[in-house]
Amino acid sequence: MSRQAGGRAMDLDAGQPSAKRIIVDGSRVALGALRGNWARTLLAILGVGVGAGVVVTVAALITGIRTEVMELFDASGPDNFTVMPFDFSDARIAFDGSGRPPWWDRPEISDREIRRMQSLPGVAELIAFFDFGAAIRFESTWVTNLSWRGVSSTWATSQPGDFVSGRNFTPTEVNQARAVMVISNEVAEAVFGEIDPVGKRVRVNAGRRAANELFTVIGVYEPLDNVFGEVSENFAVVPFTAADKRLKARDRWTFMMVDIVPREGFTSQEAEDQVISALRSMRGLGPGEENNFAIIRAEQIVEIFNQLTGMFFIVIVGLSSVGMLVGVIGVIGIMLISVTERTREIGIRKAIGATRQEIKWQFLIEASMLTGLGAIAGLLVGWGASETLAAISPLPARIPLWSVAAAILLATLTGILFGMLPALRASRLDPVEALRYE
Repeated sequence: MSRQAGGRAMDLDAGQPSAKRIIVDGSRVALGALRGNWARTLLAILGVGVGAGVVVTVAALITGIRTEVMELFDASGPDNFTVMPFDFSDARIAFDGSGRPPWWDRPEISDREIRRMQSLPGVAELIAFFDFGAAIRFESTWVTNLSWRGVSSTWATSQPGDFVSGRNFTPTEVNQARAVMVISNEVAEAVFGEIDPVGKRVRVNAGRRAANELFTVIGVYEPLDNVFGEVSENFAVVPFTAADKRLKARDRWTFMMVDIVPREGFTSQEAEDQVISALRSMRGLGPGEENNFAIIRAEQIVEIFNQLTGMFFIVIVGLSSVGMLVGVIGVIGIMLISVTERTREIGIRKAIGATRQEIKWQFLIEASMLTGLGAIAGLLVGWGASETLAAISPLPARIPLWSVAAAILLATLTGILFGMLPALRASRLDPVEALRYE
């Protein structure tokens, strides 16, 4: 049972105003106080908004990067796997006293093994490659800031894009280690300018091992825009046999890797079993001996990527939370000042029947409003930043819904938590002393 007492819904059993009335009255008074001190309110919102904006922007960036990477994995084939000398996801820089890591003496993947794997019934495509460093020169123009890769003729299947001029090299040219190369459109413009590079001979300098080797440009490739930007746009590829034979590019730190695409009708596991069986047989490994090569599945790479981005996100959120904490501390200071300035108001409200509970919730609501509005401002900043990034880069920055809810909820709860001190101080004021305050 309840009755109206001085315009306030009272519970006759408890003698306390209802929760609804406390929230409605507290919100009305809090809004009036925030409007009355608009400059102070804006500063408090700005302080909290910076931290919330950073959290949302980072979440949008990581979501965009992850989306782009997952699309690349899907395009290259989620059932694919990679063969390499050792498992980089489980590599340990440990030494046995010889000064070398334990995987150092593992044999390289040979050309004969590559041809054997390519002939397996469960293998549809095989993409062999290794990275190395070199410079390219045409006439007097040198270009050094590009990535080099020795590849098999199927390399383009894992690099989304298209030929804008010329052609790719053939399996025969790979087998014969022909001195031919394909360059990206960016490199073609940097080296040749307006000249058609197809058919032109260039000097390739791979250091002391192979200086000034002549290669013929047979194709120009335009990769699709992606999150990796300039790194994926400035490249040159040559047959891995030519890189090995003519440029002496392969060593212990530039090892061969082989991407395997399972044939339709074979599962990834069946193709993997065939590859393992073939390599073990060619290397003469007995039943009790471990593999001296590694199989890396696509899901392992995805898992590593998720771990890296997750750790990065936690670190960035932790750092940005410091900014939010500074903003919240500013809110505490503002609320304490507000309590002091409104001492007489508090005394009047208590004199006409306001309870300690009502006074406490009035200031808690006011603090949570400040931090909640700050979070909303941060969301707007984060949305603007993510839209700008999406417009000026190939990165599809997207704000995940969970980050919106998390920013608002965290800011509001933080406001309630840190607003408790000024709220308790206001609720404990003696009404007689408060009314005497000037």
